[in-house]
Amino acid sequence: MKTIELLISGRVQKVGFRACVKKIASDLHVTGTVINLTDGRVQIYATADEMILEKFISMIYGCPRAVIREIRSADIPVKSYDDFSVIKGEGRISTGL
Repeated sequence: MKTIELLISGRVQKVGFRACVKKIASDLHVTGTVINLTDGRVQIYATADEMILEKFISMIYGCPRAVIREIRSADIPVKSYDDFSVIKGEGRISTGL
């Protein structure tokens, strides 16, 4: 198992992006969270096998109405989640990505 943090920039807020990410994560059995950040980006924490995470990232580009400009990814210590959840509201970035 592996956990990654993703920071996604572009037109990714107010376009149904978090719901799309949750659907993809659920389909692939990825656990973690997705939240809008105050600076307009979206932050994702995702835990799964490495190959599944690679597929997860590639599928995110297919979310309708979202225009992804950049995805920054970093490995972080493995975190355990019960499922994949959308965190409502806006968060502040907590890492150096």
